[in-house]
Amino acid sequence: MKPRVSVITLGVDSLERALAFYRDGLGWPTQGIVGREFEHGAVVFFDLQPGLKLALFPRPSLAHDAGVAVAPPSASEGLLSHNVGAREAVDRALAQAQAAGARIPQPARDTFWGGYAGYFQDPDGHLWEVAWNPKWPLAED
Repeated sequence: MKPRVSVITLGVDSLERALAFYRDGLGWPTQGIVGREFEHGAVVFFDLQPGLKLALFPRPSLAHDAGVAVAPPSASEGLLSHNVGAREAVDRALAQAQAAGARIPQPARDTFWGGYAGYFQDPDGHLWEVAWNPKWPLAED
C-alpha cells in the first residue's frame, strides 16, 4: 500500500458548531454542509492543500459508516499539526483559534527540537498543534 492520505475526517458532536468554528472562526472556505438528503450522509469538506481535504462528520454517522460503536472522545488519541512559516505566525494562529472558541491547553513556547509551538483544541476537543520549525522553511500565506 502506498503511503497516501487524501481525506482526514474528524467526528464531531454538532456539525453546525464545528462548521462555524472552522469556516467562520478560522476562515477556511467550504461549500458548507452537503449530503443532508442521505441518512448518515451530512458532511462538511475543506480543501487544505492540493490533494488533501478535511471532513467533519457527525460522530454517530462516522461510527455507523465504519461499523464501530460511538466511543468517548479523547484528545490524546491523535494530533493534527499546522506548520507555519514564521515564529510570530504561531501566536497569531493560536489567538485566532482561541477567538473562534478553541481552548488553549498549551500556549506557544520554545520546543526541545529548536522550534516554537503551541496547542489548541477545537470545540469537539480535537487537538491541533501550531508549529514553526526553522528546519522546515515554509512561505507565509
